[in-house]
Amino acid sequence: MRLVFAGTPDTALPSLRALLDSPRHEVAAVVTRPDAQSGRGRKVHPSPVAQLAEESGIEVLKPAKAGDPEFLDRLRAIGPDCCPVVAYGALLPQAALDIPPQGWINLHFSVLPAWRGAAPVQHAVLHGDDVTGASTFRIVKELDAGPVFGVLTERIRPGDTSGALLARLADAGAGLLLATLDGVEDGTLEARPQPADGISLAPKITVEDARIDWTAPAMRVDRLVRACTPAPGAWAEFRGQRVKIGPVRLAPDAGKLAPGEIAATRKSVLVGTGTHPVELGEVQPQGKRQMTAAEWGRGVRFADGETLV
Repeated sequence: MRLVFAGTPDTALPSLRALLDSPRHEVAAVVTRPDAQSGRGRKVHPSPVAQLAEESGIEVLKPAKAGDPEFLDRLRAIGPDCCPVVAYGALLPQAALDIPPQGWINLHFSVLPAWRGAAPVQHAVLHGDDVTGASTFRIVKELDAGPVFGVLTERIRPGDTSGALLARLADAGAGLLLATLDGVEDGTLEARPQPADGISLAPKITVEDARIDWTAPAMRVDRLVRACTPAPGAWAEFRGQRVKIGPVRLAPDAGKLAPGEIAATRKSVLVGTGTHPVELGEVQPQGKRQMTAAEWGRGVRFADGETLV
């Protein structure tokens, strides 16, 4: 099939590479979000998908909105049979959805209808799910509600961060997306409506959502930190400044500390929660580099009874 691929971040790259390597499909163009600021210098850079497409000699479309008339006219002129989507990051109006005869087929990182929305992997980790996965479905106007072509599952490991889990799903999902497009092309795959039961929503997790509540149980703190790693990054305040907190280790045998209370040795930093302490892994004080918690503790010299809040 003749394809126009829509995607933006690194997560979309395994799928784009799989389609570029497929002898059955032609990627005629990609659609991605406009260039944005990134990195320490906040310089403007093209998206990872745009960079790969440019390296591959493929036309890149960067509409401010997917409903822009100029974009829709160009999409019609390219004439895709189908538009596969992975983490594009913008809403698609009906005028765009109507252009390819086989529609827009999205690779979504949950087993639908669970965790519809922008942050399915983060919410799966945050809520302590044992299993998640990926689904391919035809995009309709309602959020992530279209009929499903295929599903894969993936076990969530005890120490998984959202970043690690998403990387595995992106790699496995590329194969699912390719198999879906193959089946659509040869007519052997039929999309089935999603069940009416089991719907859950996964809205974007904001920076404020990522603030650690030390009065919560230790397991809840652990899940929040892992869910927010690498983005937006779990955090707390220390001496009036933010400290970004990396994954923690449950330390039920470390004695009793009040919620947020810090106990440090030369080799570790423990913080109290609503149940039992956790041991910090890596931290990043405001305006400084990331470092181990022990290194941070040696430099700070905590006073007795100091807390993270």
